[in-house]
Amino acid sequence: MRPLRTLCLTSLATAVLFLGNFATAQCTLSTVSPSVTICTPANNANVTSPVHVVAGTTSSTTVKYVQIYVDGVKKFQVSASKLDTFVSMPSGTRRLTVQAANSSTTFKSTIFVNVGSGTSTGSFTVRPRNVALTFTQKQQFTTGTSVTWAVDGIAGGNATVGTISSTGLYTPPHVQGRHTVTARSTSDSTRTGSANAYVTNYPGVFTSHNDKMRTGQNLGEIALSPSNVKTSTFGKLGSYAVDGFVYAQPLYVANVAIPNRGFRNIVYVATLHDSVYAFDADRRSTTPLWKRSFINPGAGITTIPFRDFDTSCCGILETGIVGTPVIDRASSTLYVVVATKENGTYHQRLHALSLTTGAEKLGGPVEIRATVPGRGVGSSGGNLTFSPLRHLNRPGLLLHNGNVYIAFGSHGDKQPYHGWIMAYSASTLLQIGVICITPNGEGGAIWQSGGGLSADAAGFVYTASGDGTFTANASGRDYGDSILKLNPNALSVADFFTPDNQSTLNVNDQDLGSTGVLVLPNQSGAHTHLALAGSKRGGAYLVDRDNMGRFNSSTNDVVQFFTAAGKLFSTPAYWFGTLYFVGISKPLQAHRISNGLINTTAASKSSKTFEYPGATPSISSKGSTNGIVWLYERNTTLNRAVLHAYSASNVSQLLYNSRQNSTRDLAASAPVRFAVPTIANGKVFIGTQSQLVIYGLLP
Repeated sequence: MRPLRTLCLTSLATAVLFLGNFATAQCTLSTVSPSVTICTPANNANVTSPVHVVAGTTSSTTVKYVQIYVDGVKKFQVSASKLDTFVSMPSGTRRLTVQAANSSTTFKSTIFVNVGSGTSTGSFTVRPRNVALTFTQKQQFTTGTSVTWAVDGIAGGNATVGTISSTGLYTPPHVQGRHTVTARSTSDSTRTGSANAYVTNYPGVFTSHNDKMRTGQNLGEIALSPSNVKTSTFGKLGSYAVDGFVYAQPLYVANVAIPNRGFRNIVYVATLHDSVYAFDADRRSTTPLWKRSFINPGAGITTIPFRDFDTSCCGILETGIVGTPVIDRASSTLYVVVATKENGTYHQRLHALSLTTGAEKLGGPVEIRATVPGRGVGSSGGNLTFSPLRHLNRPGLLLHNGNVYIAFGSHGDKQPYHGWIMAYSASTLLQIGVICITPNGEGGAIWQSGGGLSADAAGFVYTASGDGTFTANASGRDYGDSILKLNPNALSVADFFTPDNQSTLNVNDQDLGSTGVLVLPNQSGAHTHLALAGSKRGGAYLVDRDNMGRFNSSTNDVVQFFTAAGKLFSTPAYWFGTLYFVGISKPLQAHRISNGLINTTAASKSSKTFEYPGATPSISSKGSTNGIVWLYERNTTLNRAVLHAYSASNVSQLLYNSRQNSTRDLAASAPVRFAVPTIANGKVFIGTQSQLVIYGLLP
């Protein structure tokens, strides 16, 4: 008896997969060619759902497939001449058709069955029901009864679909895909159970908002789809405690070789309490794989108390690690900026940490220092020096062409401060470039609501500055409220755009730089190379990266000024021709972009609006299919973080939020501002004030 392999299952919602040995003893096929014989159930039989269907074909030529139809709707297909499976059917009299095809014709057989409302004893539960695995992992499946195991209908599996031992230990193949693990009772061959194994190898999220362009998209998500991200199959899996607020976006790396622990998928978490954690992303360990703390209170080394530069803001008591680190997977290095107070002096340092142990690399850390010519606020003797107390690394770090780029703004606009960008060699930690945005003025903070600096394929670096002095229109060097295109090595300004009402923005604290700069993939039309940045005042500027428009006091020389999204404190996301925005007190809005212009009418909107500061969307998909928009809501009424998932093809369709089953799924810790969810290999990670919370397919 030869096991069958399923090549196409058209409706997992209605077909309970069972492919084992074909029940030839129970099924005598007609000798007529071509013909279909339905052996189980009998015509007009009384049955319960799921219905056990056994059928086979006789044909003088090779049979290409056999299909099952219920009331004219296709429910199942197998590329073989026989099938043995369970099919869910609603109560009532149902028309069951089994249809086959050979090289020249299709042929079928039809019966009627009476489906009762009872529950069949033909199936049992396999645990976990759903699991996402990378190539280096194995998974133990259990049933609580004695069974034999198959993968995609193949007893014991094989190298293509993965193998499973007699005890239910599954070893995945080295090819991405979805596989069905099936158990058959040894005492009753009609009783079966099945589970889904999603084999994935998305390498990870190494930087803020997923990539250097800051599109927010993960195009390699195999496990999560609009069909299974719902409260019955998706929810909170657990959490890890951390020692401070998690403002930095969690980062994820697959298949990391940890000494003495084997390969692990790891999520890296940085806190305001100056700690970096490496957690097992699959919760196969209850404690951190490693932790680095950069403080030692007993020796006078602490985080920077917020009272040292402000009396109060935002419920924050300390500043430590704020900006999202960046990871170089090739060298297994995590780069992070750490702020400390050490016996009365203030320091900010760039650390290079081993992904596997957390140990310092490259002779680090290095002290972050800079002095440039300038007579702006806080200068002395014609020079302006970077202050580690006054300046905050809020934007995510950028790893680009072998360099690490770090940007700084202020702590709550407390003067004196300036916008700074510094570049360090990723291989030596030597500083290779510095620019101050307002050397002869004040302000110009680079904060971007936490969004990272951006880069394009031509090598240029992009940022947006907040309110401050602007003199570039008069041959000056000050660029408050501007979108800047920087030469990557010298960090000089290659081009810029500044709104015609910059002075008004500056006076009224209506920063242009309240979002990161989204570098769009190449577009059709007259403007191929575009970038987008939003503002506190409201609206987003779409600029041509080849000619950014600079400053015109009477008009804005931009491709488009887009106002439909409202006030933005969050970087939009991009996915296959659609931009996703969440402004303050606005819904999630999807706007198509074509011929270099954003359609001002939303293609779809969510019914819910999001309070300050809105939300930064992230996208998961399998290429151009199965798109999901993920949002982290800072809900001040609940004082909790709420995770939302919407269909990317129609964001009016809510797939899931963590309030739907709040007892199980709601985060137990208070939210933070400007947080961004991280989606990788079947799981979603969010940071709160005291936890890393993990969501995924329920086991």
